[in-house]
Amino acid sequence: MTERWREEREDEQTLVGREEDKSTSRYSFEFPSITEWWQNLNKQSAISVLVLVYVNLINYMDRSTVAGMLEEIKRDKDFDIKKDKYLGLLQTVFVFCYLLFAPIFGYLGDRYSRKWILGIGIGFWSLSTLIGSFMKSFPAFLVFRALVGVGEASYSTVAPAIISDLFAKDDRSSVLALFYFAIPVGTGLGYIVGSEVSGAFGDWRWGLRVTPIMGAIAVFMIIFFMTDPPRGKADGSHLKPTSPVSDVRALGRNKSFVLSTIAFTCVTYCAGAMMWWGPNFAYAGAKSACGNKAGCSAITLESISYKFGIVMTLSGLLGVPVGSYASQMLRHQFPNADPLVCGFTLLSSVPVLFFGFFSADYSLPVCYALTFFAGLLLNANWSIVSDMTLYIVIPPRRSIASATQILVSHLFGDAISPYLVGAMADAFKPYLRNASGTPSGFTDSYSMTPEEYGVEFKALQYSLFSCCFAQALGALFFMIMSWYILDDKNAAERQIHSNQTIPEDEEGGEEEEGGGPIFRGAREDVLATEE
Repeated sequence: MTERWREEREDEQTLVGREEDKSTSRYSFEFPSITEWWQNLNKQSAISVLVLVYVNLINYMDRSTVAGMLEEIKRDKDFDIKKDKYLGLLQTVFVFCYLLFAPIFGYLGDRYSRKWILGIGIGFWSLSTLIGSFMKSFPAFLVFRALVGVGEASYSTVAPAIISDLFAKDDRSSVLALFYFAIPVGTGLGYIVGSEVSGAFGDWRWGLRVTPIMGAIAVFMIIFFMTDPPRGKADGSHLKPTSPVSDVRALGRNKSFVLSTIAFTCVTYCAGAMMWWGPNFAYAGAKSACGNKAGCSAITLESISYKFGIVMTLSGLLGVPVGSYASQMLRHQFPNADPLVCGFTLLSSVPVLFFGFFSADYSLPVCYALTFFAGLLLNANWSIVSDMTLYIVIPPRRSIASATQILVSHLFGDAISPYLVGAMADAFKPYLRNASGTPSGFTDSYSMTPEEYGVEFKALQYSLFSCCFAQALGALFFMIMSWYILDDKNAAERQIHSNQTIPEDEEGGEEEEGGGPIFRGAREDVLATEE
């Protein structure tokens, strides 16, 4: 009896201990097991994501490499550039070709092998960048910068759709945050690599010959390591692509998509202007503030671009994951949190950016600090906008949705902002020269006086204030979007669910307001039975 009582007592204590462990685990934090995480990790999907992140990194490196060497390009005797608007034209022709070819690659990406589209596109822009670095005339250099935009359009439209087919819901949000994490990091590295390599070789053209080598490595990785998942795999969807006309009509009826595209256009306007003119603006401010003091010759565009690159990289390192994390946490309590997070962060960045522009000729460290915080708030939007676009649109339309958003946002955003800021700066300069008594006319940038640097700085400062207006306008459209996003998200999910078991060879069907194929008859009976 005693032994039996002891055994029963031990069993009771064991059960009590287990219950206590369970209750404690509800409230305690458990560190994840690395072994378990590694076993559960889908290695092939992880490798594909790393390849996509690497290519996104070098894409934005290539873009900002030119921006970090604008002063050297302007001084090039073969190019003979006398106005800032021609420097802005380098980015404008790139973005125009980029956005014009985005819908074409979006159409192809919804229907053909995305792996080969990526490989050919990246190989094309890498080769265009390399050949362009040998051009001795400015028009020829412009042509090859435009061709770079053609190749990069293939990647930006297809890559987010591949990620959406590999992951769903919060996993997708986290992976997209990693993917867009490469944008500010790549932009910062482009400034650093371009300025350092051109300084080491004594020729700005060598700064453009780094990313083509990295592009060749990317093509190899895509061919041999990346997978192209079936469209709609993560969502369990078997929807088939419809005609391009139906796709465009459906996107036009999607209020959330339209509003997010307008809001994102304001973001790209500001990002394009800051990326292109930021180093030159800070450089002119530093030279103007230093005046004729000893040691002013030590202020160079290379050093400014290097520091600006570090600021942009750090702002992206924090901004992208913080924005994604905040939206993932808040959306469980507030389902429409995603556009609200975008709106509030964008609105908060307006005064920060304004005072950052204002402080550049007083204190360069203060300017860097405010630019860092403004970049952090601006970068918080990148992955959230892409995530929203993917979950309010059905799988066979995701590439064309990304392409359409690229077309509109870049056409009215960073396609015009570098040129427009440069043109406004040129228009302001005569008035500023008259007000300060500075002689008019073009001056060699090697021999500019502090007063002339002051005119350059003020002209760019007044022009860049347009970014503050664009950010406030974008915040407004994100706020309005929060009224519609839940309806559009639910409509997309219903459409995916209602068609996910349709046989591929079944024909017929109608289009609902969302623009996708809805099949009638037997399928409705099945759904009624399931409900």
